Amino acid sequence: MPIYEFRCVKCGRKNEFITLRVSEPVPENCRFCGENSLQRVPSRVRIRLSEETRLERLADPGRLGALDEDDPKSIARFMKAMSHEMGDEFDEDVDAMVEEAMEEEARGAETEDAGEVPMDDL
Repeated sequence: MPIYEFRCVKCGRKNEFITLRVSEPVPENCRFCGENSLQRVPSRVRIRLSEETRLERLADPGRLGALDEDDPKSIARFMKAMSHEMGDEFDEDVDAMVEEAMEEEARGAETEDAGEVPMDDL
């Protein structure tokens, strides 16, 4: 089954259209904002894996080697990888939320560091 992917020039969201035949027409309007300004983007090749195989991949200890639970960016990368393995991609809204949370964490760490008094000054 052909899957066509388009990115809306106005809102930037990705639209996917599945057709039963190559000759079947693809909608011209964005599903999210209704704008008639879609640009075709190359589609990734998708291979169907069984649920068992996907779960085995998630449980592979080799995939956890780069995970640092004290680093928000590392956790965000791991979450994206897990969502990809389960077949659910984060959309731009979730990516923005993860970025915002990482920025807040960084600001919080800077604030904590600024408030510390060196032991030599006591």
